[in-house]
Amino acid sequence: MKRRLHYFPSTAAMIPHILLEELGLPYERVLVDRTRDAHKAPEYLKLNPNGLMPVLSEDDLVLYETAAIVLHLCDTHPQARLAPGVGTTERAHFYKWLMWLSSTLQPALGLYFYPHRWVAEGNAEGAAQVKGRAQARVGGMLDQLDALVAANGGPWLMGEAFCALDPYVFTLCRWTRNFSSGKARERAHLEPYLQRVSERPAVQRVFAAERISAPFF
Repeated sequence: MKRRLHYFPSTAAMIPHILLEELGLPYERVLVDRTRDAHKAPEYLKLNPNGLMPVLSEDDLVLYETAAIVLHLCDTHPQARLAPGVGTTERAHFYKWLMWLSSTLQPALGLYFYPHRWVAEGNAEGAAQVKGRAQARVGGMLDQLDALVAANGGPWLMGEAFCALDPYVFTLCRWTRNFSSGKARERAHLEPYLQRVSERPAVQRVFAAERISAPFF
């Protein structure tokens, strides 16, 4: 199988990047250089017409949408136990948090980083309002994650077992590292949790491959 991960450093592509390393699968990294608008090039748009990353290709299979890629990797490698068993209560909660990360927290972060996309061109005041409201909403969501880590009582998000949610949480929390206030790492339970994730060998290999330096989160 010819497996390729199309990525740009520190984007949502870091999530499947970490999972591929955790699984120990052979794959090729394909850099999509956003600084040169490679994500808007016709060849890339054939893979993902939305011009976003990541894209995972496996021979003729082409997948985009991070949550879909996560589920595909979990389902095709059940022996790795990166997701609870299908049909269990734990699996239902896994689905819930995966969708929450992809459809609630991640879009709110997008509003923070790209507020100008949601107002008329040149409306700097409107963009500033969107960014401020987005940061406030993200803060409440980070509080939810902090409470979840505390409630589950284990080293990982869902408790004792590391799962595919952990790279997702880590990557999104990492995006808050340069917030003026309310960074994920400022929360009592998230800070040590994020430190544990960052120390995993698979994560360290991704840092090296994507040339990411401290602060990691």
